[in-house]
Amino acid sequence: MTPVQTPGKSSSVISSSGFFLFVLLLTAANLRAPITAVGPVLQNIRLAFDLSASAAGLFNFIPLILFAALAPVAAALGNRIGLERSLWGALSLITLGTVIRWSASETALWSGTLLLSAGIASANVLLPPLIKRDFTEHTAKYIGLYAATMSIAASLASGISVPLTQLSDADWRLSLGVWAVPGMVALIVWLPLLRHRHQQPKSAASHQDLTISNPWRNVIGWQIALFMALQSLAFYTLIDWFTAYAQTQGFSQAQAGWLLFWYQAIAIVANLGCMMVLKKVRDARLTAFVASLAIFLGMSGLLLQPQLAIIWLTLAGLGAGASLVLCLSLFNLRARHHRQASQLSGMAQCVGYGLAALGPLFFGVLHDHSGNWTLPFTVLVGLSFLQMLLAPLAGSAKQI
Repeated sequence: MTPVQTPGKSSSVISSSGFFLFVLLLTAANLRAPITAVGPVLQNIRLAFDLSASAAGLFNFIPLILFAALAPVAAALGNRIGLERSLWGALSLITLGTVIRWSASETALWSGTLLLSAGIASANVLLPPLIKRDFTEHTAKYIGLYAATMSIAASLASGISVPLTQLSDADWRLSLGVWAVPGMVALIVWLPLLRHRHQQPKSAASHQDLTISNPWRNVIGWQIALFMALQSLAFYTLIDWFTAYAQTQGFSQAQAGWLLFWYQAIAIVANLGCMMVLKKVRDARLTAFVASLAIFLGMSGLLLQPQLAIIWLTLAGLGAGASLVLCLSLFNLRARHHRQASQLSGMAQCVGYGLAALGPLFFGVLHDHSGNWTLPFTVLVGLSFLQMLLAPLAGSAKQI
């Protein structure tokens, strides 16, 4: 496919599909690793600053709530000043926040976390409409590779955090600070795209701006937003609470950790598998339903037969990975124009991550109230069933 380009030989090289894919994947590698690197060394950080368990829990809550709060802002900013410049700014925040966390200061730790979370929140929203604008026919392929790269980097960050603490006296600061390196590389690689920004004829842009509908006022927009909310809530709730639940079912902490790793690894396989499916179908209703059914069966199995957790996590992981790629693709498939895709991306991620941030908290409250895991997991199964019912609506080929 030949992407949308501005005239000129150098522009055609920079706008090529291969170069854009390289930039996209490099950017994706920065969008979860600075967050997932924290978990394995969280105890080191708590000891360094004498943090309570509640304070330490904010390292999970802050990124998700910022993903929700800043999503509409990022969408508006991308449409106003341009996707390329907005993404470069988002990467700057991620890199700056990561560098700041190198300092042995509690203030630097929190401020750096806020900055990089804000940058990731913005990049989450802006990448799908950029793909929609310049590489429409490659949407499924690029979204799938983007999601898989993001997941692989996140898993790698979790895996090397503890070994990195043993390499120098910097301890946990090295585990967190090393992720400034891919951020700096991405900032440099993005520079040619800033010099060769997309130009659109005024008449066409004006016509499109007049005809696009605000997804916040459209039932299709809400279908997609709620679908993303339900799949995000299931994923992040399981990430936060599975280890504690598994230990009450006879698994050791180490076994629970490996099971959770398997859940995330299977999701990466599903990222790529869903990418291949979406390249061949226009209507994603069946894909959305099957992915949601896998999550429902996985959650039901964990509730009823937790001893077979490896089976249920495999199903849930396949559903989670496919659902993520599907959500990111729907921002483009259901929008008529990249500006509308940006608005839909902002809306869906605002609603989706907002509920995802509250999900683990609500799950814990239900556990404390009931004194067992039956009620919270029953609610999670019910929400997964609701996602299954919503899936055919969200996956329809109708556009906003």
